[in-house]
Amino acid sequence: MQLLKLPEVLQIVRVGKTTWYTMIKQNEAPAPISLGARAVAWDSNDIENWINKRKAISQKN
Repeated sequence: MQLLKLPEVLQIVRVGKTTWYTMIKQNEAPAPISLGARAVAWDSNDIENWINKRKAISQKN
């Protein structure tokens, strides 16, 4: 498992910060892992799985 900080995640998923956090709030994107006071990160496997799931959905349509 590799932990990704927000700038790395946004570079991978290519959405803005506000959009990303809106997607998390709406349970459309993986939630971050709390690392302590105001520090969060995402598991790279969660991001990869999320991308693959979205690809599969878009290919069905």
